[in-house]
Amino acid sequence: MFSLLTLMLGTNPAWAGTNLVVNPGFESADSTGFPTCWEKSGWGNGTVAYSRTTAAHSGKYAMSVKVTGVTTGDDKVLMTENATCAPAVTPKHQYDLGVWYTSTTPNTVVTAFRHDITAGWVYWTDLETLPPAKAYQHTTVRTPAIPPNTDRITWGVTVYGTGTLVTDDYTMADVTVPSTGGGCTAGAACTTGSWQVLPFLNPVRSMHAIVLHNGKVLLMAGSGNDPMKLAAGTFSSAVYDPATSTFTQIATPTDMFCSGHVQLPDGRVLIMSGTKSYPAADGSHGYEGLISSYIFDPATQIYTRVNDMNDGHWYPSATEMGDGDVMTFGGLKTDSSGSVTAERFSTAKQQWLPRNQVNQTWSYFGLYPSMVLMQDGRLFYTGSHVFGNGTSGTGASIYDYNANTIKDVPGLQSKDTRDQSMSVMLPPAQDQRVMIMGGGNIYSNVDAGRQTDLIDLKAASPAYQPGPLLPQGTMSNGAKETGNQGKMYVSTVLLPNGQVFETGGGLHNRQDPVFEASMYDPTANTFTSMATDPIPRAYHSASFLLPDGRVMSVGDNPGDGSFNMHVSIYTPPYLYHGARPKITAVANTMWSYGSSQRITTDSPIVRAELIRPAAVTHSSDPNQRFVDLPLTVNGGGSVNLNVPSNPNLAPPGYYMLFTVNANGVPSVAQWVHLM
Repeated sequence: MFSLLTLMLGTNPAWAGTNLVVNPGFESADSTGFPTCWEKSGWGNGTVAYSRTTAAHSGKYAMSVKVTGVTTGDDKVLMTENATCAPAVTPKHQYDLGVWYTSTTPNTVVTAFRHDITAGWVYWTDLETLPPAKAYQHTTVRTPAIPPNTDRITWGVTVYGTGTLVTDDYTMADVTVPSTGGGCTAGAACTTGSWQVLPFLNPVRSMHAIVLHNGKVLLMAGSGNDPMKLAAGTFSSAVYDPATSTFTQIATPTDMFCSGHVQLPDGRVLIMSGTKSYPAADGSHGYEGLISSYIFDPATQIYTRVNDMNDGHWYPSATEMGDGDVMTFGGLKTDSSGSVTAERFSTAKQQWLPRNQVNQTWSYFGLYPSMVLMQDGRLFYTGSHVFGNGTSGTGASIYDYNANTIKDVPGLQSKDTRDQSMSVMLPPAQDQRVMIMGGGNIYSNVDAGRQTDLIDLKAASPAYQPGPLLPQGTMSNGAKETGNQGKMYVSTVLLPNGQVFETGGGLHNRQDPVFEASMYDPTANTFTSMATDPIPRAYHSASFLLPDGRVMSVGDNPGDGSFNMHVSIYTPPYLYHGARPKITAVANTMWSYGSSQRITTDSPIVRAELIRPAAVTHSSDPNQRFVDLPLTVNGGGSVNLNVPSNPNLAPPGYYMLFTVNANGVPSVAQWVHLM
């Protein structure tokens, strides 16, 4: 989305240019005494006093917002939402927003709304949390690129806690100049990227892939879908180092095949359940889930057992909450029946809580139900799952742990053909939009579909809406898909340029691989076909982002029981479009919520973000997210990154920090620890 832009780090401060704010110093007022072109806004139970004060930074007046007794909600003054007062903007451009302020509370944030020419005024994003200041302080924050269909924005400083905020001398200036271009000479790779099949084989059947905070990748097989290995107690996993292209075999204590996994706040990996038993030959039982759970430490490369879960959970969900705890649902118990027990792993106690200490709705969400954390702390069950039909009702729902309620969400198309579809929170997480792609049904074995659906979780009543159809691929026999044919076993990967790469898949249950890959642009709402992995990637495959901005793909387990051990690496088009920016210094790698973090780069950038490292299996990684970091540009290569204050947007743990230049080229990631 930045191919036409470049932002120079050494430009003059925004307030030296054309100021787009009307009545920036509150000097003029209407007949009631309230500043012209400004309006009161807020919600909740607090008591707020707005006043035009003479404690100004310059001129005669400033604006005071005093909030008392608030436990929920916020208050603010914003530029009035009309064509006279709200600054006009240009899509794809970026703007520096400046304000002088004093504040007695740390609970303040620069907030922006945008006017969509179709949908009207909508919340856009929080840009920067402001520290308390007794004397006037100045801040400047750079917006993300203005989204399409946006003609105006309004912004101000929100107070969401008890205290007094005084603001004055607002500024807003366009800081966009034309790009220099990427100068790509790589032919088709300039637009579609390229694949490389590595010249060595994977030593383990990698059903599970977890990117560790040291840049290495934990690849787990357990018994690898082989009952004989379970009977023999032969379990495997390995750590792959992309820097040296080497594998280290890891002693694996139990059958972690079909387990769940998630990174904990301290960077270790929590692994839950796995395979207790394969189906009995006499039909007396089906797959059975373990109750055991382990933590893998990247530093020692050792699995350590923690206390057992309350139920077996073969194919469980695994979602980190904003407080660092982990919730899991679904899967099969030790007796092959579906588990209706919700489980919570307490990071404070480093153990699974007893069943009676966890809120229970006794609901069955199926196998690997995709449970995405929302910004208000609730969980969205997207409808993506494994094996057979969706849940009863609409097939998607919102689960409120604290209220202990489940509410159906309407609009999901073909809910019973979402088996091994994939769901992803679209970039940035602040937008709270989720997409579900493809899917099939291994029992009816219908053709997998092309459908996608989109939902805005910020809406008052969230509902899925149809998205664009997936591009169609080519079958192994060279035939092109037709009609509604699409794919299940979908992999999606969030990329540093804000786009979503989807790859792999098959038309039917463990057969008929589909060779297709595409790039989804969340801004344009379009898919563009990309180069295709030459290796089939269907059941038990996974694709994930590496810290160098490339994508790694492993696995494929056809119905004949074989397993493809080849490893493929995808180089996205952005790595062919000129030099990469480099993060030359990170002042502090331990980040706190609502903080401002200084980095230095060797060249101009237009974007920075945090991307959570992958923990993917069976087309499921509900923790995958891209968190935008609004910029405060200091000049001389120094940039301050404004970290969201809400841990539900970025649950605690290690993240890959990427910067991106005007040509859409990302840096190599630096690891930071958000706590």
